[in-house]
Amino acid sequence: MSTVEQQLDELEATITDELPAGVSVTSVAYEGPELVVYTRDPKRFAQEDDLVRGLASRLRKRITVRPDPSVLSQPERAREEIMDVVPEEAGVTDLDFHADTGEVVIEAQKPGMVIGRGGATLREITKTVGWTPEVVRTPPIESSTVTNVRNFLKQEREERREILERVGRQIHREEMSDDEYVRITTLGCCREVGRASFILSTPETRVLVDCGDKPGAEGEVPYLQAPEALGAGPQNIDAVVLTHAHLDHSALIPLLFKYGYDGPIYTTEPTRDLMGLLTLDYLDVAAKEGRTPPYESAMVREAIKHTIPLEYGDVTDIAPDVKLTLHNAGHILGSSVAHFHVGDGLYNVAFTGDIHYGDTRLFDGAVNDFPRVETLVMESTYGGRNDYQTDQDDSERKLKRLIREAHEKGGKVLIPAFAVGRSQEIMLVIEEAMREGEIPSMPVHLDGMIWEATAIHTTYPEYLRDDLRSRIFHGEDNPFLADEFNHIESGEERQEVADGDPAIVLSTSGMMTGGPVMSWLELLGPDSDSTLLFVGYQAQGTLGRRIQNGRRDVAVGDGRDTVSVNMDVETVDGFSGHADRAGLENYVKTMSPRPEKVLCVHGDERSVQDLSSGLYHDHNVRTFAPKNLETFRFL
Repeated sequence: MSTVEQQLDELEATITDELPAGVSVTSVAYEGPELVVYTRDPKRFAQEDDLVRGLASRLRKRITVRPDPSVLSQPERAREEIMDVVPEEAGVTDLDFHADTGEVVIEAQKPGMVIGRGGATLREITKTVGWTPEVVRTPPIESSTVTNVRNFLKQEREERREILERVGRQIHREEMSDDEYVRITTLGCCREVGRASFILSTPETRVLVDCGDKPGAEGEVPYLQAPEALGAGPQNIDAVVLTHAHLDHSALIPLLFKYGYDGPIYTTEPTRDLMGLLTLDYLDVAAKEGRTPPYESAMVREAIKHTIPLEYGDVTDIAPDVKLTLHNAGHILGSSVAHFHVGDGLYNVAFTGDIHYGDTRLFDGAVNDFPRVETLVMESTYGGRNDYQTDQDDSERKLKRLIREAHEKGGKVLIPAFAVGRSQEIMLVIEEAMREGEIPSMPVHLDGMIWEATAIHTTYPEYLRDDLRSRIFHGEDNPFLADEFNHIESGEERQEVADGDPAIVLSTSGMMTGGPVMSWLELLGPDSDSTLLFVGYQAQGTLGRRIQNGRRDVAVGDGRDTVSVNMDVETVDGFSGHADRAGLENYVKTMSPRPEKVLCVHGDERSVQDLSSGLYHDHNVRTFAPKNLETFRFL
């Protein structure tokens, strides 16, 4: 008998002893980080909700209780009884029963009303029908991505369960080594922006944190063939953690499965969906530009199938000696600071991914409140000594002034924007300004993936700021459904907009490295009445940076044609999803306790060295500005 089987037998015996007489346990199993308890008495568990809480506390494990299939009522009858329990105002749109696990997935427009205060309605459902309810939101804006992901996971439910059971056994296996150390190996994004990737190693475990591409630098990928990564084979990696969905962090996650990786990916639920959206578009853009994509779309599906979504604040075992907790990073929807607790209090490491420390219209600022962090791996995109962004209120005033001026001239405003994050931030500013009469009402055309990304934002309002979340919950006040917003779907529509009245166009890609913004540049570039307005970071080597630096004749299409950019070219700082120099310093300064060491990464050479020097001199923290392929040993 394996140690895991023995462990499960002991857990089953312990749980049986802890439960009141007459409450049965038919089996227990690991599914990923959770311990699943099957019972013939699910209604008793629902009636006595302290049972699960007590078991979780006693065993120090996340516990899910499911009904044994032998005691399930017929779905037709259960459907009627569930609809009697759930308030009609919840807007239930679908019920999906899964007899193999005893779960019923309830899709509703207002999930909170299905859950009830403190989970009371969920418990009432189980008490009534025995099935275990799982609740998901009906997207207020129809999202093909959310629908496709949910349908795919439903199709692959059986295989996914096998994956989770295998992962669970790996997490809870017996520790093999008596050594104690923690190491971090840099595989990318050191003294550069993009291709974020790190290996966190212990004697037991190797965790890959992020795996992205480098904007504007085709072929520069993380050093995955290093011995610490895939150089010793795909089985060398035990888990992958994805901080957020931007391509410079996520683009090459599916490539891991092409190389043979078959383990879990830990991230938030919206990051999973956005990763699917952005990586599939990444493949599409590569094909349109005549480049060979690094992997097939089937690998994107594999990545989604292997993803284990986590909520902010949940402490989760991901290996025998590693616990992971994700915290809000304030950068984009679902973005996370990944905190790793290694061993039994041995060492703590946090990776910021990309962070925004102050509040924005979309998100609360990044979390920096941890029980312990000995080493912090921190982004430095705007870490240079002069990288201070404009105050957000000033930025919004400038944005509105430039829109008014372009409108008065009869021109258009073209805003290259990342589909995820900055587009929605700009949409909120424009919606409010038009509603309050600060700028003229005019069409706002959303091109590329912006509309779909916005739909995903409305699917997960619990990741947004409270006031925005409330507006989305009350559908009639949803700012993303304002009449001015229009989804562009064809080249003919672009031409009509270019020939028409004043308008605003938000289009991907944000750094003008491809996508429909290139068509808009061809259509609007020669128009001196129009304005090209940058609102996000433009990396070295990108077309956006070249135009920002003064280039006015630029190659388009296959490179044989050029466009003269006669538009006004403007930049509005303050809308970046990244903290500026002050924000980065404050993030470290206000941590309590402060980290002993900080690795400054994800910034050009000047930025990482300036930030590293500043933190050392001003805050007495030991700092490093590592190069790629360096390894740091702690302990």
